Amino acid sequence: MFVKPIVKEIIMKAKKIASIALTVLPTLMMVFSSVLKFMAAPKVVDGLTQIGFLPYFPLPALALLEMTCAVLFLIPGTWRLGFFLVCSYLGGATAIEIAGHHPNVAPLLLTLIWIGVYLKDKSLFTTTLDK
Repeated sequence: MFVKPIVKEIIMKAKKIASIALTVLPTLMMVFSSVLKFMAAPKVVDGLTQIGFLPYFPLPALALLEMTCAVLFLIPGTWRLGFFLVCSYLGGATAIEIAGHHPNVAPLLLTLIWIGVYLKDKSLFTTTLDK
């Protein structure tokens, strides 16, 4: 009888740790990416110019958008809003990467974040039609 609650507690702690790792690490990668965009790193500028994105959208605005999504996701009180914003941002990045035949980093980050959020709160992925 005593073993089951301990095992359940260990599983809950493991889920929490996995959830934090799977959401924070990709989000920190987004923060790093936005910092590189703010600094106008040459590789970032070249990459965005090659895909034809940079002349039509200012780099600081893109960096601010990415940073805002990531920060809202990292703040406990706004993580749900941030989750949907991060999903939208990474969804757009995925479309650009696929269309341009570039390495698919955004879908990987998006997948990790989805798994982490699912472990954290399954209610975001379920719908109920009961009123």
